Amino acid sequence: MAGKLTARKVETAKPGKYSDGGNLYLIVSETGARKWVLRFTWRGQAKEMGLGSAASVPLSDAREKAADARRTIGRGLNPIEERRRGGITPTFGELADEVRESLSTGFRNQKHKAQWKSTLETYASSLRAKPVDTITTEDLLAALKPIWTTKAETASRLRGRIEKVLDAAKAKGFRDGENPARWRGHLDHLLPKPSKLARGHHPAMPYESVPSFIGELRQREATAALALELCILTTARSGEILGMRWSEIDLEKKVWIVPPERMKAGREHRVPLCSRAVAILSGLEAVKNGEFVFQGKARGKPLSNMAMEMVLRRMKVAEATVHGFRSSFRDWAGNVSSFPREIVETALAHVIGDKAEQAYRRSDALEKRRKLMDAWAGYCEPRARGNVVALARSAP
Repeated sequence: MAGKLTARKVETAKPGKYSDGGNLYLIVSETGARKWVLRFTWRGQAKEMGLGSAASVPLSDAREKAADARRTIGRGLNPIEERRRGGITPTFGELADEVRESLSTGFRNQKHKAQWKSTLETYASSLRAKPVDTITTEDLLAALKPIWTTKAETASRLRGRIEKVLDAAKAKGFRDGENPARWRGHLDHLLPKPSKLARGHHPAMPYESVPSFIGELRQREATAALALELCILTTARSGEILGMRWSEIDLEKKVWIVPPERMKAGREHRVPLCSRAVAILSGLEAVKNGEFVFQGKARGKPLSNMAMEMVLRRMKVAEATVHGFRSSFRDWAGNVSSFPREIVETALAHVIGDKAEQAYRRSDALEKRRKLMDAWAGYCEPRARGNVVALARSAP
């Protein structure tokens, strides 16, 4: 079967997804790893069948494998299940994708699913083409060591996800013996304990600098700049802002209701909107063209999760992150304001108190938090402050 790809294209393709026709795709990861995937629908559900690494499976063989799988589908059989019955051991990448899909119904949100996919494709790329029954402790260490001390939290999560994939391999009969990714009694003798790794904190801008920063931010016309300002004014997490939908906003009542599935704590969170936040949203509502408040370039998709960070980079702000503005707010609230701690923590959507206290806490103190957020917005408003000039304000 003649396809769209050429051997040269397979070798030189940049990260992305490339169709060869007949639902056969070449997937090139950000690390340069290349794999073949056949996509098909089975009993109403989309499926992906890995056909191997492009480094070991040439284009002609990938086409033949895809053709065999399509013939199997034509006979009313699932090619993935048939391959398993035939005793063919899947690669780690194939089984990892299968495990992720089977577990995804229990994930809190799509972001969690995306994180599973990202970590296993980016940091476990050296494992993906290996038959799942050949992976050793040395293979695990080769994947984990480069990020174990520099990206501690990611590395710890990666290890746990690899362990789940290899446990699934054993349960399906593809492996036997101990799991080389297990921590207790195995990797804990070979790697530093996670508790001793420096996780650090998100760099935060001093709250005294926030008003002048917002003044500069308002000089930018990009949608991402408005998203960042709203993120600061609402003390929301970046994912909550970027995933904001118009159905969650009530401009008349000046409130934003974030559903549980989009919150870290898995609870609905009401956010009081200050006047400036309402003004930002009202302006965006006038030109809205989709369900997302901060619409991305792709239809039906929000802005990229790097959009606000890129604003900081373009403004040459190296000492702060988007998430760090939550710390700026917390420091301001603790050092400058007189609002009670529980009101401040609730504004940050932190779960406070033990389970008994949480059970008796029926109110989210929305109106008290509204006063807090109005005070924070007032503090953030650009104005003359010592040597700080309000760039967003014209001279009187």
